[in-house]
Amino acid sequence: MEITLEEKKALLKAARETIHAAFGRMDTPAPDYSKYPALKWESGAFVTLTINQELRGCIGYIESDKYLYETICDAAKQAAFHDPRFYPLSAKEYEQVEIEISVLTPAEPIKSYDEIEIGKHGLIVQENGRRGLLLPQVATEYNMTRDEFLEAICQKAGLDKNLWRRKQINLMVFSALVFNEKEIGEGHGN
Repeated sequence: MEITLEEKKALLKAARETIHAAFGRMDTPAPDYSKYPALKWESGAFVTLTINQELRGCIGYIESDKYLYETICDAAKQAAFHDPRFYPLSAKEYEQVEIEISVLTPAEPIKSYDEIEIGKHGLIVQENGRRGLLLPQVATEYNMTRDEFLEAICQKAGLDKNLWRRKQINLMVFSALVFNEKEIGEGHGN
C-alpha cells in the first residue's frame, strides 16, 4: 500500500476542510483524482482527532465501497461530531485539533495469537454478538504486550478481558498506513 506525500497531504486537508465546512464556513472541494490516484482506492479508514495529545474523537470504517477520499471525509465528520464518547467538537476546539488518518488493509482471520505482531497489526474481535476494533498504533502508544492488547480488545468489545485466555476468540488482524498533520507538516490552515 503506497500513498505519496502529496496524497497524504490531500487526505489530511480533506479531513480538516470537511470538519471546517460543518461550521458553515466553506464547502469541501473535490480533489483531482487524476493527480492523486490513491484517493480513488476503496479501503477502510479511520480518522483520529486529538487535542494536546488526548483523544477527542475517533471514527472509521473497517472496509468501504466508497473512494478513500470520501471515506476519510465521512470519518472526519463522524469523529468530530458523532463519536458517542465525546460531545460535538466546538469551533474553538477546531483550532486546536490534530488529525491522524489510518488507511486499513483488508482484515484477515488468524488461527493463533502468536500471529499478532505488536506495532504492525490492529485487532478486530467478533464474539458473542459483540464487536470491537483497536488500531495498530494503540498497542505501541500504550506500550502494550500482546497479552495486554488482547485484554484491551476484549474490553473494547464489552467482553471479559480474559476471555481470550479461556478459548480461541474470533479474531482478525489488519495493518494500517498511519500519518498525521504533525508528521506531514499540515494542519491549522497550512
